Amino acid sequence: MYEKIILITRKTRLEGLIERFNTKAQAKFYIEHSGGDFGLYQQEHDIYYAAVTALQRSLQGLLKLQCIEREFLSNFIFSKTDLVVTIGIDGLVVNTAKYLTGQPLIAVNPDPAHIDGILLPFAVPQAAAAVQRTLQGAAVIKPITMAEARLNDGQRLLAFNDLFIGRQDHVSARYKIAVGNGRSEHHSSSGIIVSTGAGATGWLSSLFNMANGMMAGFGSGAGLEPPNMNWDSEQLLYVVREPFISKTSAAGIVCGTITSEAPLRLESAMPEGGVIFSDGVIADYLAFNAGTSATIGLARRKTNLVVS
Repeated sequence: MYEKIILITRKTRLEGLIERFNTKAQAKFYIEHSGGDFGLYQQEHDIYYAAVTALQRSLQGLLKLQCIEREFLSNFIFSKTDLVVTIGIDGLVVNTAKYLTGQPLIAVNPDPAHIDGILLPFAVPQAAAAVQRTLQGAAVIKPITMAEARLNDGQRLLAFNDLFIGRQDHVSARYKIAVGNGRSEHHSSSGIIVSTGAGATGWLSSLFNMANGMMAGFGSGAGLEPPNMNWDSEQLLYVVREPFISKTSAAGIVCGTITSEAPLRLESAMPEGGVIFSDGVIADYLAFNAGTSATIGLARRKTNLVVS
C-alpha cells in the first residue's frame, strides 16, 4: 500500500535565533547579554538533531525516505501511498495533520525527558517497529476528529485542535451567530474558539481557567468542569470570548456544542480584519469580512494517528 515515508521535521529555537540575528555568534551575544542561558538552546538543538539522525538511519531501507521541513507543509502534496512520520513537539503533529488525506501518522518524541508528548506515542528507538507494523497492517490506529470551517465562496480550513473566528488585532469582532436550534443574534466580542476533543486541553481549557478564576476571585461559588471529550468524539465545543452587550449586540449565545446535525453558522459584519485560522497558525488564515458567511462543523476527514 505504501511507497514512501515522508519524515516531517521542524526548526529548533536555535535555528530561529540564527535566522533572526544572522549568525550563531550574534544570537549567543543577544541571549547572554539579556541574562539568558544560550547553552540550553544549543543543548536542545543538539538533542533534536541527534534524534533526527538516529530516526533517519532506522527508517532507511524500509521504504524510500523523503524529509520535509514544517514550513513547506502548506505547499507539499501528499500521496495516498505516503506513510507520514513526524519528529518534534505535539504542535508538529497538529500542523501536519490538516494537510493529510487519511494517511497514517506516526508521531515520534525526540526528547522524552523534556517533551510531554501527549500526541507522541513513540520514542526514537520504537519508531521503526511502529512503521513496520503499519506496513504490515498490524498497527493500532486511532481516528481523531477534526473541525472544519467552510466559507460561502468554497474555501475551507481544517483544524486538529481548534479554530479561531474573529479579528487579527484586538479590536472587537462583529458578526451574526446562529446555532442549530434556530436561535441567532448579533455579537461584538473578542472572537470565538471552536475546539475538538483533541484540543480540549489546550486553548479551550484556558477559557475555563479564566472563568473559574473569576468565580473564585469574586466569590461566586463552585468552579466549572470542562466537558470530557474523547479524541474521536463526534462533536465540537464553541465558546464566545468576552461578548459585549449593547443596543446592537447581545450575549445570549456564548457556548455550546456543534454536531453534524447542528453546525454553527456565522456572518461577518467586519469591513476588514476578520480572520479564521486554525491551531494557532495565523499566517494560514481565511479572510472573514463583510459579505462572507462561514459554516463551522465536523470535518469528514479524520487524522489517523498510529498509537501502537
